[in-house]
Amino acid sequence: MPMLSIDEIIRKLWDAQGYGNVAVWGDGTIKVIAPGTEANEAAENPPVVFKPLALVGKYPMLDHALGDTALRQRIGDALHDAGMETE
Repeated sequence: MPMLSIDEIIRKLWDAQGYGNVAVWGDGTIKVIAPGTEANEAAENPPVVFKPLALVGKYPMLDHALGDTALRQRIGDALHDAGMETE
């Protein structure tokens, strides 16, 4: 099982604001899912789906989000709860 980068996920969340949710699969695939579309292009539904605006919308800059230990912990906990490993 690949190890997921919390930094990469935060960057995806930052870029996805207003464009959809960020889905993460156990094989390491991270994809923005636009509103009104299905996330089940893979053989299985994603075990974790993050809502970008709720997680990173309050930060004025990406660096603030990347440096927030509470945000990093929240993302890491969600991934670990789904059986995924992080760097």
